[in-house]
Amino acid sequence: MSHDAYGNALRLLTYVFAAMEHGSLRQAARELSVRESSVSRNVVKLEQLLEMQLFERDVRGVRLTEAGRAWTDVVRTHYDGLQEAFRDTRNNRDAKTLRIGLCAVAGGEFLKRLIDRFRKSCPDVSLAIEDITREQCLTAVRRRRFDIVFAPGIGTVTSCRAEMLWQERVFVLMPADHPLTEKRAVTWADLADMRLLVPVGSSGPLLDSHMLEGIFAQGCRPNVKACEAGQATVIFNVQLGQGVTLAGESFAQTVAIDATAWKPLGGHNSLCSIKALWLETNPKRAVLRLIGLARKMANRVPSAEHSQRVH
Repeated sequence: MSHDAYGNALRLLTYVFAAMEHGSLRQAARELSVRESSVSRNVVKLEQLLEMQLFERDVRGVRLTEAGRAWTDVVRTHYDGLQEAFRDTRNNRDAKTLRIGLCAVAGGEFLKRLIDRFRKSCPDVSLAIEDITREQCLTAVRRRRFDIVFAPGIGTVTSCRAEMLWQERVFVLMPADHPLTEKRAVTWADLADMRLLVPVGSSGPLLDSHMLEGIFAQGCRPNVKACEAGQATVIFNVQLGQGVTLAGESFAQTVAIDATAWKPLGGHNSLCSIKALWLETNPKRAVLRLIGLARKMANRVPSAEHSQRVH
């Protein structure tokens, strides 16, 4: 393969990894701000260059072939490293800024103490903290748009480092006149057959597959309705009496919503794990400093306090 072919292959990899992450050429095109035909054409170009079929294609989207998965697993680390190497001046410019993404996490006692300790430990590093949607988490970390992201309900991750740091009690938002508001805490059994509204268009569901499996194993089957809408629209539907929704304790304890009431979940599967996502190849020392402080705090907090008590 010639030098020009190597350079072209590196560019084509952008399309391949976008298609791989989204499982859809259309979604990959949206992520890259190009036409779907451009993604398809460039994926085919790389397959021809390699003389290897990377994807199987059908009406539902695309998925890696066995050979494609083996090849991309090997290439992934090298690709990420080269992408970082070619970000010329950006790293120098942002060396003293730590960009933190929050996905469906509203601070909370653990995170507030962590940020406070970090600021005292690294006073010369400025923090840029922003919200991020669930579907963007992994891509944003891998492409270094964020140095670290905190998110709940994230399953197995292979494209970056993921570590559970703390847990939050899950809270239920329900109409203020709902009979369950008289209870101190509710259980999944109380929510059986109720409509559970879950936003998937912005912050994504708080529930992960492990928690759902545990709920169903107990015989509790809430009517989970995925809403192609943001959190604000889902909350409005709760106010209208169309169902209930979920949030972590850090959000529930700080946000009061008219005509609704927050109630903590009790019993099994009532805690949501918050994970940190970051790249081990990130050269910023501040990232490792923040993770180190978080690990010390997590080890120091007794499990009952770490899980946040229900008041």
